Amino acid sequence: MLDKKASRQMERRLTQALTKACETAKPLLPGFAWLTHLVDYHHFPESLRVVWVFETQTDMTYALKGHGRRQMAELTEAALFEVGADIADIDAHLDVDCEEECRRVHGGDWERRLATRGRH
Repeated sequence: MLDKKASRQMERRLTQALTKACETAKPLLPGFAWLTHLVDYHHFPESLRVVWVFETQTDMTYALKGHGRRQMAELTEAALFEVGADIADIDAHLDVDCEEECRRVHGGDWERRLATRGRH
């Protein structure tokens, strides 16, 4: 469990590390758009969920059928290693989604979409 100051510091470091992962992934994963993370720092790192977002369902499916899932896991794991977060099963903390589905189901409201999805 992290106190308020440590939570802010970890959030900043985690955001920087995941931004690097995002920029690295863009040329590797066709249709990949962005990523975000959800976390409750009172239960860090167990509560961490990294959401990789693709433009379309087709892009997402293509990435998951190929080596995309492995690449997402490796990039996420490297980012977490960089901030000192030890997660044994990285796949349990990854989620994949797409802009197309968010627009269709939630009118493009990512805050609402992410809030309604299951958390770890």
